[in-house]
Amino acid sequence: MNTSRTPSPPPASMDGRAAWLGEAGGLDAAIDAGALSEPLCLPLAEALVLGLMRQGVTKYLAIFGHGSTALGEVLRVYEKRGLVRCWQVRNEVAMAHAGTALRWVYGEPCALVTSIGPGALQAMAGSLAAASNGIGVYHLYGDETTHGEGYNMQQVPKPAQGLFGTMTALMGESYTLHSPGALRAALRQGAMRVFHPWRAGPFYLNLPINTQPAEVRVRLDALPVAPRFSPSIPSDEAGISEAARLIAAVSRVALKAGGGSRPFARSLRRFVESSGAAAVLSPGSTGVLPDDHPQNMHVGGSKGSISGNFVMEEAEVLVVVGSRAVCQSDCSGTGWPKVRHVVNVNADPGDVQHYNRTIALCGDAGAVLERLADRLGRDHPQARDNKGEWLASCARKKDEWRAFKAAQLEAVPPVDPVWGRAVLTQPQAISIAAAFCKERGALKFFDAGDVQANGFQLVEDDSPDESVTEAGASYMGFAVSALLSGALAEEGRYAVAFTGDGSFTMNPQVLIDGVAHGVRGAILLLDNRRMGAISQLQQAQYGAEFRTSDTVAVDYVRMAESVAGVRALFGGFDRASLRRALEEAFAYPGLSLVHVPVYFGDHPSGGMGAYGRWNVGNWCDDVQERYTRSMI
Repeated sequence: MNTSRTPSPPPASMDGRAAWLGEAGGLDAAIDAGALSEPLCLPLAEALVLGLMRQGVTKYLAIFGHGSTALGEVLRVYEKRGLVRCWQVRNEVAMAHAGTALRWVYGEPCALVTSIGPGALQAMAGSLAAASNGIGVYHLYGDETTHGEGYNMQQVPKPAQGLFGTMTALMGESYTLHSPGALRAALRQGAMRVFHPWRAGPFYLNLPINTQPAEVRVRLDALPVAPRFSPSIPSDEAGISEAARLIAAVSRVALKAGGGSRPFARSLRRFVESSGAAAVLSPGSTGVLPDDHPQNMHVGGSKGSISGNFVMEEAEVLVVVGSRAVCQSDCSGTGWPKVRHVVNVNADPGDVQHYNRTIALCGDAGAVLERLADRLGRDHPQARDNKGEWLASCARKKDEWRAFKAAQLEAVPPVDPVWGRAVLTQPQAISIAAAFCKERGALKFFDAGDVQANGFQLVEDDSPDESVTEAGASYMGFAVSALLSGALAEEGRYAVAFTGDGSFTMNPQVLIDGVAHGVRGAILLLDNRRMGAISQLQQAQYGAEFRTSDTVAVDYVRMAESVAGVRALFGGFDRASLRRALEEAFAYPGLSLVHVPVYFGDHPSGGMGAYGRWNVGNWCDDVQERYTRSMI
């Protein structure tokens, strides 16, 4: 006798459906039980929330306005039943950064909600960080109505159709839900962007105000789920064999680890050790090899390091892993003057062909590196034998870099003309805080500018999950906004945002949002009263700075103290004081801010130096001339 019971159909009201889904154990459970095999009629905004839920997206960051009230009502009802979570924030740029960090650090997909017009433009500007670093996030923007009844308030004031769709399509990939029936196609396209295995990025869903509440007939179990991808590898062994022969035959082999190498640290280390290559890191790949690994030569590029840039200048064969050859990391195309052959490992068929004279191994970097290591071990076990002199010369340069670092960090703090007394240099302050984070297992976020540059030159990471450097867009204010992600994640980490005074004032509302949402972390505000990176660049190129300093004194401790729930601390003028402040911040159960005056000037201990080239300002003629002579 068949005792199975036909599941009851969902109720007709939105609140009833949300309660029914909650009792069923969620959308997937209801689908698995066969309760949603028939089409339902429901508002487009509700169908969208359910479609995103089908892809595992249940977290929303929102700034609601008149362009998103229908979607906001759906989220209110569904959050009440425990099916989604929604956090209100105070700035769309900061919201974009927090959502990017949530996906980047914790692997949790989310959706951002804004109204029409200025809010959407701000969120789209902030999405540059996700686009530049390959991070998949949904952006849901209110949009003008479809009836064309006249100008919509806050739309782009131009008599043309679909202008937000045009702008968002230029930034990445987008879809305007002009017709409610197109939801399934929009979600399928969105999933391919947000969950893309190597070219993920923001996906913009533009939601006309009048289609959000419009009814759509949809079968929920037919809405697309998040795609899954198997690692891909080259289909034949010819490229692997050719690359292994080349690597074994040449003594001066370098490996450049781009940001795309971060998930494959174990495979990368195995390849480096089997090949005898000297590894050069990008700002976004610190930790893919332990800091003290003998073949880790640290960062290379327009800032770079003594050891990393030595490898770039002297290598004859280059193995590139997961890199887009970004200008500063690649010295604007001039970073490898003696390289004659390239082995490029990249999943993207365009990026893998970036250089001339390339053996292109297009596929999953981890799988390809494992095959290369296997082939070297089987056919060329002597691959390291001819690299002893090369690695010895690299080791001497690494010792030189370490000695220079030690001298900079141990130097007597110089007198700063703005502060009128001796203060810590930025490298000294960053090094103290980075060491503190390492001891406590705290995550480091680095903001743009000289904080970022000194940071990636100084950190001594042993795994790629110790630091996040948003070097793709170098977006000021990213680090402080990213602190929010720890409060939104299922298992957040204590994090320290290393930021300058300029970057902090881009997104200071994190003080309010951090308290509101329970952030446990610290803002380390390194204050040199200027945009230090640009002042340095102006001085290096033209001998004078212009409009990059700040004449207005700000008491950041009092500013932070004005927000109830923030622990505001002065980091002092010496190492011991800063260490005590960091200890106090770590002991506090919420958000802290530690203000540290730091030096700016021409004192030799003031920075970590620059070792490469960059195609900007009055350097352009020289760099472009070098580029014309480059073989790769």
